[in-house]
This record gives sequence, structure tokens and C-alpha cells, in this order.
Amino acid sequence: MSTISATPTTESGIVIRRPLRVLAWLSFLAEVIIIGTGGAVRLTGSGLGCSEWPLCTPESLVPLPEQGIHGIIEFGNRTMTGVVGLLALAVLLLTLAAIGGAALTLRAVWFAVGGIAAAVLAYAVTAPFGLPAFGFFSGALLLAVLVAMVDSLRRAPRRRDLAALAWVVLAGVMAQAVVGGLAVISDLNAFIVGFHYVSSLLLVCVTAAYLVRMHAVAGPRERAVPRWFAVLTHLTGLALAATILFGVLTTGSGPHSGDQNIIRTGFDATVLAHVHSWPGYILGVLVLVLTVSAWVGKLPVRVWLLVLTAAIVVQIAVGVWQAREGLPEVLVGIHMVLASLSAAAYTVVTMGLRQPVAADRDAHTRNA
Repeated sequence: MSTISATPTTESGIVIRRPLRVLAWLSFLAEVIIIGTGGAVRLTGSGLGCSEWPLCTPESLVPLPEQGIHGIIEFGNRTMTGVVGLLALAVLLLTLAAIGGAALTLRAVWFAVGGIAAAVLAYAVTAPFGLPAFGFFSGALLLAVLVAMVDSLRRAPRRRDLAALAWVVLAGVMAQAVVGGLAVISDLNAFIVGFHYVSSLLLVCVTAAYLVRMHAVAGPRERAVPRWFAVLTHLTGLALAATILFGVLTTGSGPHSGDQNIIRTGFDATVLAHVHSWPGYILGVLVLVLTVSAWVGKLPVRVWLLVLTAAIVVQIAVGVWQAREGLPEVLVGIHMVLASLSAAAYTVVTMGLRQPVAADRDAHTRNA
């Protein structure tokens, strides 16, 4: 029986060393944690604890004593964004080093230097005219990252899948910071706040996908499950997406607006709560059918489907509990985090629907 080495090597010759594996897991955990801290901002009414962006107040980067606990909570979430960004950057650089060595890594660093210079120039040009200078700064920096991503993927000699996932996380974190700023500037517009949450959830899924592909065999892949099972799995994904979407709309119309002076109007939260539950129950049934079928058929995704089933069951229980208790803040926050973990587990399941072709899989087993 083969064993997995401490520094696993994919079939394409990429060595995944311990620092990259540790940082990739930390990046995933940080993306989950920031959903929790973002939820804390909203559920404690601290959404405008820092009234400005990117500064906390017009005079200070950090909260002043008069901001109180709300300023600390909001600034804490902003600080967590920095941690998430640094982890994403570290994972990207180590990934590029593993794929293309120093040449590919240094090229990305030079793009970063050029992007910072362009961002500073954009700030200097727009600030004197009273324009949103930091918005131009962020936009120039994000554009540089996107250009660097395209260049990097074109030059990567192998494992472009890992490079693409790492770049998407970094670009996504930077875009998320801008969206967070727009949420503050718009006085916590419900749709912007909802988009902010969904984007964070998608980044959790991307970091989960990276963890899966980090140990995967490169090369062509083939379906590892029956066609009907794959189709049903994707339909389950639609049910999951609908559940999350209506959950976001429900929360955006409920009592937790993010600030005591912000009153949500538009949708009826009571009606949306019922609508949100319908795809949720459908999702639970579909996941149960998939799990039973996978274990009966001994399909390779059966273990992760069991994890997904557990997450969905707990999620439904928490949802029912919070509805009956009048939406207490703690339960709503748990519900938000569980949604991201459910989406991550579903991502892992879908990535297991296909596996390397038999020849590549056997070669990888012999080399393990």
C-alpha cells in the first residue's frame, strides 16, 4: 500500500512543500473567519462604526475613542481583510515559485511594483480635483493584478489551474475591499452588503478548490460517476445557490441592517423567510438522495457527500431555530458561516465528479 510523502509531488512534477500547504489551509480558514467577522459587524450594528473608507474617520485610519465598541468591531473586520490579502499573496507567490521557479515569481513581483506605482500616480492625479482618489488608487492596483494574472497564466509552463485559482483569490480579496468601501459609502445599501457576503462565500469556495487541486494529478480527466448522478449533483448546486440567494435577501430585509439608524424597506422579510426555506428543504432532500446513492454505488465522492449532508442538516436546524427565536444575532451569524462551509463542501463534491484518466492515475499511484 502506497503512502503519501511529506512533500507530495503531482504527476506534472510540481512539488507542494509544507509552507504552501499550511498557508493554503490558513487562507481557506481566513476566508471563513472573515465571513464571521463581517457578520459580527452587521449583527452588532457596527456597519458604520467607521464612517469613512479607507480611513475610519476623516482624521484617523484607526477608530477614535468616540467610535466606541462599534468602531473597534468594524476596524477589526477591516484588519482581517489585510490578513486575508497577505495570505492570498503568500499562496500566490509560493504557487508561482513551484510552477515556474524564480523567473515567474519575479515577473509577478515586477508587475506588483508597476501596479503600485500606477496606483500612486492615479491617486496623485485625482486627489487635487476632489475625486475619489483612493477608488482610483484601488482600481489601478486591481487592474495591474488582472494584467499580471493574464501574463502569468500565459507563461506558466504547467499547472495553470493552481496559478489561476491563486490569482483569483488575490484579485477577489482586493475587489472585496473596494466593495466593502462602497457598502460604507452607500450607507449600507442592502444589495451591496449582500453582494459583499456572496463574494466572500465564493472566495471560500475558490480556496477550497485550491486545496483539492493542490494534491490532484495534472492532465486530462474523465467522469468518475454515472451521468445521472453528475446531472443531479449540478441540480443540487442550483438549489444551494437559490437557498443562499434568498437567504441573503431575507437577511437584507430583516432587523439586522448593520446600523440602528439604517432601516431596510422593500421586501417583506416574513414572506422571504418562507421563500428561503423552500429551496432549503429541496436542497436537503437532494443531498440526502445523492449521499445514499453514492454510498450504495461506492462512488468516490461519498465521504464528502456525508460531510455536506451533515452541514446541510445543521444549517436547516439552525435556520428553523433562529426563525422561531426571533433571529438572535448569534444564531444568524452561525447560519452565515455554515452557509459558506456548506458551499465549500459542495465545491469539493463537484470536483470529485471527475478524476484523472486511468493511465495518469496509475502512474501517480506508483510514484506516491
